Amino acid sequence: MRSGNMTGTLRILGAADTPALTELAAADPVANTFLLSHLETTRTAAPTAAGGQVLGVFDDGRLTAACWAGVNVVPTGVTAENGPEIGAYLARTGRRFSSVFGPAEAVLSLWSELQHNSPRPFDVRSDQPLLEIAGPSPVTPAPGLRRARPADLDRLLPACTAMFEEEVGYSPVAGGSRHYRQRVLSLIQNGHSLVEFDGAGQVIFKAELGTVSSHAVQVQGVWMNPAYRGRGLSAAYMSAVVRFAQELAPVTSLYVNSYNTPARATYESVGFRQVGTFATILF
Repeated sequence: MRSGNMTGTLRILGAADTPALTELAAADPVANTFLLSHLETTRTAAPTAAGGQVLGVFDDGRLTAACWAGVNVVPTGVTAENGPEIGAYLARTGRRFSSVFGPAEAVLSLWSELQHNSPRPFDVRSDQPLLEIAGPSPVTPAPGLRRARPADLDRLLPACTAMFEEEVGYSPVAGGSRHYRQRVLSLIQNGHSLVEFDGAGQVIFKAELGTVSSHAVQVQGVWMNPAYRGRGLSAAYMSAVVRFAQELAPVTSLYVNSYNTPARATYESVGFRQVGTFATILF
C-alpha cells in the first residue's frame, strides 16, 4: 500500500526479502540484535507459524525500513518520517501487543499513530540509554557466577519473578506460572541464564543473555537480591556477565532507564558506553 504522506510502499515481507532485511538490520547490529537473532534462527523474513511478521517499507523498490510485529513490536531503520505510517498500519490491523521497543525515534514515531487504536500503556519509557562494551571489562569478574542448570529452576524462578515485577510493574505469573516457567527454563537450557546462589540457596545475583546474534548479545533481567545490595558487588557480577556474553558474540549490550542512576554508574565502571537511545512502551 502507498500513502500520500510518504514516498515508501508498505508490505509484509516474504522469504525472498530475507537478504535485504538482513542487510538493513546489519547496518546497526547492536540496535537490531532482536531482528538479527530472529533471522539467524529462522533464516527467513517470512511470517512465522506463531503469527509474527515483518512489515517492510520500500522506496523505489529498495527496503529502507522494517518493523517486526509479533507479541512485541520492534522497528528497524524506522524514522520520524515513516514511523507514523507504520504505526497507522499496525493500528488498522487491530492486533494487540505486549510492548514496543527499539530506537527511541522509531518507537515514539510509531506510537504517535498506534496509540489511537491501542490499549492505554501503563508505562512509556522514552529515554533508555543503549550501552555496549566490546572486549573485556577492566573490573575483575565475580568468580562465583555460573550458568544456571535445570535443577536450579525452582530456586531461580522467584528471583526472576521479583526482577520482572520490579522492572515491569506486574507479576509475570499472575495468570499462571506455566508460560513464564517455560521461558526461564528455555533460557537455562540454552546456557543463557547466569546466577550465583548463597549458602542458604538464595539467589545473590542473576542475569540473562536474553537476545543473542552472531555480532552482539543483549543482556536482560539483571537483578541483585535486595539483601546484597549496597555492598559494591554489582560491577564484578556485570563484568562476569560480559565475560560469558563474549563467549557468544564480540559485543555485549543492554539498555537501561535513564533515571536508574546506580545502574548506569555500575555499567560505566564495567566499561559500557552509550551508543544510542532506546524507548519502550509497555502494556
